Amino acid sequence: MSMAATMDNNVGVAAMGGPTLGNAEFEFLRAFVYEQCGISLGEHKRQLVQGRLVRRLRALKLRDFQAYCDLLRRDPQQELGELASAISTNVTAFFRESHHFDLLADELLPRWINEKKNGGRLRIWSAGCATGEEPYTLAMVLAEALEKHNANGLDAKILATDLSPQALETARKGVYALERLEGVSVERRRRWFLRGEGDYADYVCVNPRLRELVSILPLNLLHDWPMQGPFDAIFCRNVVIYFDKPTKQRLFQRYAGLLPEGGYLFLGHSESMYGLNDSFDLIGRTVYRKRSA
Repeated sequence: MSMAATMDNNVGVAAMGGPTLGNAEFEFLRAFVYEQCGISLGEHKRQLVQGRLVRRLRALKLRDFQAYCDLLRRDPQQELGELASAISTNVTAFFRESHHFDLLADELLPRWINEKKNGGRLRIWSAGCATGEEPYTLAMVLAEALEKHNANGLDAKILATDLSPQALETARKGVYALERLEGVSVERRRRWFLRGEGDYADYVCVNPRLRELVSILPLNLLHDWPMQGPFDAIFCRNVVIYFDKPTKQRLFQRYAGLLPEGGYLFLGHSESMYGLNDSFDLIGRTVYRKRSA
């Protein structure tokens, strides 16, 4: 038996630079994350989970992974957002997968605004909004469409939700490094962002008009949803890649319940609804429209 194998699973191994994630703790975390977040962690994710959660142990001043698991058992919700944020990768950008926003600007928003401007409401949900780039991109496109079609008085809002407290904090602040605007045109940069000064010269803040259009709230997609809908469109991009087939099926069915006939669901470039739900038709690149009953 090797020396490492004879050591306590929870005590740090010097070569690993911190506490070691033992079998019992990893199995608990796998079950906990699947139940609470719908994320399926394979055995090959052990080192990734250990490496990312070591930082949480340090932040919480916990000696080992057993203490961390005990914290989750005592109060699952207290640490859930931080745990989910640590083990998932929040990759996002302004105007990421720009064809989705082109469809909104060129076809969908003009139609919806025309239908609703004499009395109605327009709602878009950014589910899994991460640090806010997606909902603020939606807000730019929406604000421009409202102005173009003389509908600034329309009741139009964007709901942005995520499980990660850190991501939501960034989204609420609406402050981004200038380099994050790579996908934003010069014209839009000038119109929708305020440049920092002095120590903040390399940062921008989103225009207050965009903040007016976006409501940012914490939400676990696997738990109860307080909103009733309906939404004209739901963006859930690069979220379901972490879920197994049964979880995806349940989530897509719930989305279908919040969309009217003809409502739209946008997925990420590596995601598909094929074989998972028969309530939608694929009408474009990862763009789905809810079928008529």
